[in-house]
Amino acid sequence: MKIAFLFAGQGSQYVGQGKDFYENLDLAKETYDRFPKIQEICFNDSKNVINQTAYAQPAMLLTGYIISKSLEKEGIKPEYTCGLSLGEYTALAFDGAWGLDQAMDIISNRGRIMQDALPLGTTKMAAVIGLDREKVLEGVKVSEGVCEVANYNCPGQIVITGDNKGVDLAMENMKALGALKVVELNVSGAFHSSFLLDASKELRKVLDKYTPSNPKYKMVYNVSGKEENRPLNDILEDQIHSSVYFEDTIKYLMDQGVDTFVEVGPGKSLSGFVKRVNRKVGIYTVTDYESFKATVEALRA
Repeated sequence: MKIAFLFAGQGSQYVGQGKDFYENLDLAKETYDRFPKIQEICFNDSKNVINQTAYAQPAMLLTGYIISKSLEKEGIKPEYTCGLSLGEYTALAFDGAWGLDQAMDIISNRGRIMQDALPLGTTKMAAVIGLDREKVLEGVKVSEGVCEVANYNCPGQIVITGDNKGVDLAMENMKALGALKVVELNVSGAFHSSFLLDASKELRKVLDKYTPSNPKYKMVYNVSGKEENRPLNDILEDQIHSSVYFEDTIKYLMDQGVDTFVEVGPGKSLSGFVKRVNRKVGIYTVTDYESFKATVEALRA
């Protein structure tokens, strides 16, 4: 059995995430207690901010880190790790590229930088269902505005990104090209687009505050869908404004012999992407304490 841990991206967060781990595991309690402001957002969200980029990203990283470290403590260890966008940072924190305090500083700044870089109401994203890459790339060629590909999630699901005019025109193009469905996403702006080029330079200043260690598990990166030999900070500077090759990541992992995928943290979307590539592999989702116990029992067996 060859295991990969998958870490979810922004959008999977919810109020109450991780609370049952806090109530049942000392590791979770000790770690959440180190970050009381983020703990409050995860468990109660009294100020209703968990869906804002600046808060969602540290909340997701902290919860995913705690769950993955809890699995590791039980002897469930991956050979490979990866994540979708912000999930890549959770994977790197789990892998020991930074200490947790460093990772939380980086991701908090990343969330703030992304939120500030995209004025509300000016840019957007949309999911295109049922078209292949070639047709989507044809559809993003618009006569006005800007539209690009943000995420290659899985066969038949690709996310586009850009300014309002460009994405609106591209959505009509996709329908004309035969898309089964085109759905505007409930996000604050055009993530993984050229609109974040300036933000990537600001993020680089934050990244360069720290010298990352080599990840202790093999890491597959968003920018290419495979392992990379470049300096980590170069990769992450590019990641924020580049397409996410998650379908390619899944296929690469399968080519390396991975036969067991464990989605770690809130949400189940990545497990769905894996199923769209190959339903025959083992797929587990660890979102709460009950699924944690079931996964540990199953993988030990």
